[in-house]
Amino acid sequence: MAIPSPLTPGQLRRLCDPAQFQFETTADLPVLETIIGQERAVESIRFGVGIQHSGFNLFALGPNGIGKYTAVQQYLQQKAAQQPTPDDWCYIFNFEQPHKPHALNLPAGHAAQLRADMQQLVEDLGTVLPSAFSSDEYQKQKKAIEEEFKQREIQALDDLKAKSQENDIAFIRTPSGFAFAPLKNREVISPEEFMKLSATEQKEIETQIQELQEGLQGIMSQLPHWQRELQKQLKDLNANVAIFTITPMFNELRQKYEGMDAVLVYLTAVQNDIVKTVDDFLGSEESPLASMMGGRDKENSSQRFSRYQVNVIVDNSQTSGAPVVYEDQPAYNNLIGRAEHVSQMGTLFTDFTLIKPGILHRANGGYLMLDARKVLLQPYAWEGLKHALRAQEIRLESLAQSISLISTVSLEPEPIPLDVKVVLMGDRELYYLLHQHDPDFAELFKVAADFEDEMVRDDASNQSYAQLIGTLARKEALRHFDKEAVALVIEHGARLAGDAGKLSTHMQSVSDLLREASYWAGEAQREVVSRADVQHSLEAQLYRNGRIRERIQEAILEDTILIDTQGAVVGQINGLAVYMLGTYSFGRPSRITARVRLGKGEVIDIERQVEMGGPIHSKGVLILASFLGARYAAERPLSLTASLVFEQSYSGVDGDSASSAELYALLSALSGAPIRQSLAVTGSVNQYGQVQAIGGVNEKIEGFYDLCHAGGLAGSQGVLIPAANVKHLMLRPDVVDAVSNGRFHIYPINHIDEGIELLTGIPAGEPDETGAYPAESINGRVVSHLDKLAEKQRAFASPPAEVSQQKQEESKNP
Repeated sequence: MAIPSPLTPGQLRRLCDPAQFQFETTADLPVLETIIGQERAVESIRFGVGIQHSGFNLFALGPNGIGKYTAVQQYLQQKAAQQPTPDDWCYIFNFEQPHKPHALNLPAGHAAQLRADMQQLVEDLGTVLPSAFSSDEYQKQKKAIEEEFKQREIQALDDLKAKSQENDIAFIRTPSGFAFAPLKNREVISPEEFMKLSATEQKEIETQIQELQEGLQGIMSQLPHWQRELQKQLKDLNANVAIFTITPMFNELRQKYEGMDAVLVYLTAVQNDIVKTVDDFLGSEESPLASMMGGRDKENSSQRFSRYQVNVIVDNSQTSGAPVVYEDQPAYNNLIGRAEHVSQMGTLFTDFTLIKPGILHRANGGYLMLDARKVLLQPYAWEGLKHALRAQEIRLESLAQSISLISTVSLEPEPIPLDVKVVLMGDRELYYLLHQHDPDFAELFKVAADFEDEMVRDDASNQSYAQLIGTLARKEALRHFDKEAVALVIEHGARLAGDAGKLSTHMQSVSDLLREASYWAGEAQREVVSRADVQHSLEAQLYRNGRIRERIQEAILEDTILIDTQGAVVGQINGLAVYMLGTYSFGRPSRITARVRLGKGEVIDIERQVEMGGPIHSKGVLILASFLGARYAAERPLSLTASLVFEQSYSGVDGDSASSAELYALLSALSGAPIRQSLAVTGSVNQYGQVQAIGGVNEKIEGFYDLCHAGGLAGSQGVLIPAANVKHLMLRPDVVDAVSNGRFHIYPINHIDEGIELLTGIPAGEPDETGAYPAESINGRVVSHLDKLAEKQRAFASPPAEVSQQKQEESKNP
């Protein structure tokens, strides 16, 4: 099998030619109106927003920073601007059931006007009604009614007094009431004189007084009835005066809100209540009924008239089109709304004026954007949102009261119909977890807008990327970029995508680079961002995040961590791994060693034995063990035990990208052929020995290059990578320059046989017609070593000759 040739510099980094651009700076480009690279997601959003059936809410899924919020908001705002402005909503007092406030909807802008009109009405009534009840006409009618009932009482008492006088009985008014006493010669007789009367006279006088007392008792029993009649007539008088006074004011309001039936019903209820409770506008001193009934507890003005207030929940007077709302703190109360409480006499009290809206109220009739993770982190918020969407109404319920945290005066506001399109935003894992574990999720969020991580890199996408750069520069007041700077940003976009033929759609990373480059251009006193400024930004990012990378490299150069970049060693190879630290990743070499001995055909993964190896790494080891068994032990036992380990590894190891390196180390240990330490290896392997693509290929190559460069490039160092990863290469310019100068090499490998031949300088060897490998090839050496191990195993399994002969003689002569 031929050794693959090293890659050429042109294969290591796909450059973007600035000559393809017809502009000098991004200031010459038009604003980008579309969302680039997200055709699938945009189509999903268009469908989800357009369909008006229940349950077709959206979930925008993709990693943070990919531009989900910007894309969704941009489309929703465009759509919302073409839609009608939804109604205002307010809560009003329920005069029949005060604990159940009514919900009232009005055309946009009218709720605030109704609130102002009601406030003005109450203020006007506070002036008009006292004036009406203090008028001469009212006082005259009131006095006539009171005089009538007073005269009725006086007349009854006068009749009783006349009757008593006819019978020589005195009718006496005392501080404690009325009394009767016998008269003689028009003088009240004393008790002594009464006792001197005959029994017959005494009996007659007592009978007369008894009859008079019964008459007095009858009059007294009539007084409450007369009092009620008086109260009723005064109440009717007050009602008539109130109706006469306030009707013109209410008629004026009715004309203003003509056609709004719910408002007209409310105004009628308010008018009727004012007529019933007109004394509240008069005060205890001027209340005719209060003076007769001994007065009643006073309320302060704000509480007395709060029932006539209008609590505006949603005011769309300043809204044009449908609302688009994003809430960063979607707690239950922020989502559904709440009823606040005030303390009175040590008790918490609430009424309809203390109802506060939630974001569902503000988004009603439009669109609501929420971060799915934040909703799930807030207690009961997710359940509250689902309940509102299922019921298609906003039912305000006190969370504290529902779980019995506090005992307060409760409210049951009338639910408000809900017409809203909800867009949740989150990562893919969260979306699929909700789909799997929450049965309501699939019913309520039927549309998934899956955002792409990358887009195809071609001339059209390059032009779109350039427009994007110019648009972001305008939007954030950055310096514009020249064409060379744009070309480098595009190259970095391919690096972020991990594919030379793709561009990253992670807009946050791209935007951050643009901001930094603009800053460095300002530091250099340049009006336009150049390629040097973009390169400076990339290098500055590496430097800021490079402390741990530099410490690891320093430990290797000082031989604290043992890594060889020269010489050749049997059973030892340089594997490559990627470290992820936040948003920064870098590659570093790791020494992998293999040892073989006589055994039962086991390949021991030491990392797995001590539970430091992950399942994917363990799978890779089992695959390479299967390759060994299939190639070398198809017709004979594999009489060995091999052990593999990542030397000086003190944390977990996972992934199968080192499985090819582990297999090379095993083949070296079995064949006795030393491996060149100037080469590092990455790539996974399958059971047929094919080398498969891995991730982080650029970081791995650069990690080994940096170590070799720090120790001095000898011209023999390089990296073996899977051939399938060549299309992913977007290496740093300094690595490409080193390859151009022949000081570093990168080899594409398709099969294990290619790699072992390159690493050892010994042919892998092809089997002949009989299946035998050339004796001096790697495969031949391996087969030879395995045969020797098998012979030793048979020798150990067979008993010694003397012992065998002795057993035979003993069997003959028992």
